[in-house]
Amino acid sequence: MSEAATPPPEEQPTPDPKPGLEESIRQVGAAGRQTLDSASDTLRSLRRLASADLALARSAFGRALAWSGVAIVFGASAWLLLAATLVALLQYLGLSLFVALLIPTLASLLVTGYAIWRVSYFFHHTGMHATRRQLSRMGLFDEPSDEDPDADVKVPGENTP
Repeated sequence: MSEAATPPPEEQPTPDPKPGLEESIRQVGAAGRQTLDSASDTLRSLRRLASADLALARSAFGRALAWSGVAIVFGASAWLLLAATLVALLQYLGLSLFVALLIPTLASLLVTGYAIWRVSYFFHHTGMHATRRQLSRMGLFDEPSDEDPDADVKVPGENTP
């Protein structure tokens, strides 16, 4: 005889009776409420996290702006001192005061022109052109174009000071 023989019928565990339809509906409803409560708690936590993150970003932006101001002031004063030193050096080397002042001025104008060109390049990216194109394709953000029949319609309040 094998050791893994089936026990006599009186020792076999009886399966739990299956719940009725009403009980099944109650269990599904309870599980749905628990899921909804869990989702609600998750969204509430996410909102708190986003709110705290935005507060941190606002604070960091303000501090970054303040330190940028400090950097601009000290950078400008350092450039002025460097330009004055360059003028004095050029005069020492025998150039006239006019030419000695002209060289740092031209250098400043060149750097300023380059900076203006770069600023215009980067401001072009703030237009969010790819997002506008995608929204227009979806029909959510239509911009008037030449083929639109209403492109020449004037919107009241537009171009008013």
